[in-house]
Amino acid sequence: MLASAARPTPDPSRALRGSALAALVVGTFGLVLVSTLLLLGGGLLHTPVEIPFRTTLQILLHQLSGGTLFRNPCAGSSATPAQCSTRVFIVWQLYLPEVLLALIAGASLGISGSALQGIFRNPLADPYLLGISSGGTLGAAIVYVYRIHPGNLDVVLPAFAFLGAAATGLAILAVASGRASSVETLLLSGVAIAYLLSGVLSLVLLRNPFGAEQVTFWLLGGFGLASWQIDAVAFGCVLALGTPLALLGRELNLMQLGPDVATSAGVDARRVRLSVLLLASLVTAVAVAFTGVIGFVGLVSPHVVRRLVGTDYRLVVPGSAAFGAIFLVTANDAANLVFPSTVLPVGIFTAFAGVPFFLLLLFRQRRSELMGGR
Repeated sequence: MLASAARPTPDPSRALRGSALAALVVGTFGLVLVSTLLLLGGGLLHTPVEIPFRTTLQILLHQLSGGTLFRNPCAGSSATPAQCSTRVFIVWQLYLPEVLLALIAGASLGISGSALQGIFRNPLADPYLLGISSGGTLGAAIVYVYRIHPGNLDVVLPAFAFLGAAATGLAILAVASGRASSVETLLLSGVAIAYLLSGVLSLVLLRNPFGAEQVTFWLLGGFGLASWQIDAVAFGCVLALGTPLALLGRELNLMQLGPDVATSAGVDARRVRLSVLLLASLVTAVAVAFTGVIGFVGLVSPHVVRRLVGTDYRLVVPGSAAFGAIFLVTANDAANLVFPSTVLPVGIFTAFAGVPFFLLLLFRQRRSELMGGR
């Protein structure tokens, strides 16, 4: 009788990392729900239109159930029918789409940042490394300065910003398609294109100082374009582009060993690099188009996730999307709770968290280089 093959022993570390990722994803939805309630309930307590927390919850349940639950969403309050309609509009049409857009943009920046760090094997890489934000900013500046269809700004602005960001990404992709191109060539090309676009942007803004003021505010990031239609378009784009990016985790794992080792393992290193650059550029372009330039989300998220689940990119990439959503929703809540009566760019709050983290990374990298040189 042939001896039966021994059953493979399950890897407890892999199971633990999978459990950590599942907990991270579940925690994302939980935090989004709590953040929504805090934003819509607690945040509005300081605005001219006071909406009690109980009323906020009733409005959400009323709308989500199609009117089945809480037929009168303002029951238990002294609000008149007109006041109740105003409250429903504020909660359902203004603030909830804003939270959802923050969730979508954070996920897109997190997933693209982790993929770029994997393909460049550089912990300081982020979605704006290749100058994609400069292209999006130039597209937005053209809309503001030349007043292109000001009545349809909600459509024209993200369209031009996306085209500018996507065109920049494709230009970098053209450089990457050369067989002699290297990581250093890509990075330097991105820096050169970013400087070129910054020069063009300065020339465009000289025509209209008012447009310069609007572009400066847009550069800091925000969710002023949020609506159910915008959220649906952004979610569809991120889902379509981010899913294949998340499925490249195995290839990114092998790329960490170098392109030669990855090729010997059956991975087409050049195709993987082009695919990651294309998808990450387009995902970042979507975020830039609808929210402006929000820095440090794509830089911070992969590092936090790697500490939670390890260095397996099959977990790091989707985990970074989850944490990026958490990070940006939290920053948006902070902006609304600290300054409830002011439209404050969310990029200010992500910078407060991102800059110290970035400096810490530089310090740790420098320290490891000095220790390795001994």
